Amino acid sequence: MPMNLWLTLTTDFGLKDGTVGILKGVIWSICPQARIADISHTIRPQDILEAAFVLARATPYFPANTIHVFVVDPGVGTARRPMAARIGEAYYVGPDNGALTLLLERAEGAGQACEFVHLTRPAYWLPEVSRVFHGRDIFAPCAAHLARGVALSELGEPFSDPVRLPIPKAQPTRQGWLGQVLYVDWFGNLVVNLRSEHLTACLPDAVRVRIKGN
Repeated sequence: MPMNLWLTLTTDFGLKDGTVGILKGVIWSICPQARIADISHTIRPQDILEAAFVLARATPYFPANTIHVFVVDPGVGTARRPMAARIGEAYYVGPDNGALTLLLERAEGAGQACEFVHLTRPAYWLPEVSRVFHGRDIFAPCAAHLARGVALSELGEPFSDPVRLPIPKAQPTRQGWLGQVLYVDWFGNLVVNLRSEHLTACLPDAVRVRIKGN
């Protein structure tokens, strides 16, 4: 695999404690030429669904073969798999906890190939692995080795059953459709799982929206 120097970071680490800088330091120590972009570090702590939404919204706008590191990891230190994946024309490195669900659904709908690897090769990790900081000790170094040209298959063992989140779907009712808020953006806009096709029968007439009785 040729070198691919574009990487992104998506985490729930915030910016106060220097944790994001540590990830970048690890990556640059292994692959000094890497170009790193920050997607978000203000995912709500341990909110995998929010991470899934942000990744699905942002990562398609990066060049082909970009390596996306995502660390929203409430299962760190448990038996959850650390993984790397190729979904369509992009790579992803992070915990196998469902954060890639929306991207997988989109890729499968488009007939794109997907490949998953359980990160089991310590040769591509840092020498000492913390129970609580796999972003530093496993994910960042594995991503950096991918950037240097190490093949995805070299990082571990293949598998075919990635964890998927039960993404809420809008449900029909006698009054209309029952939907859920999936995400609240920086401006307070509510992103819901109701789409225009759900409302076709109502349009162009007015649509009434009720939230918690209001």
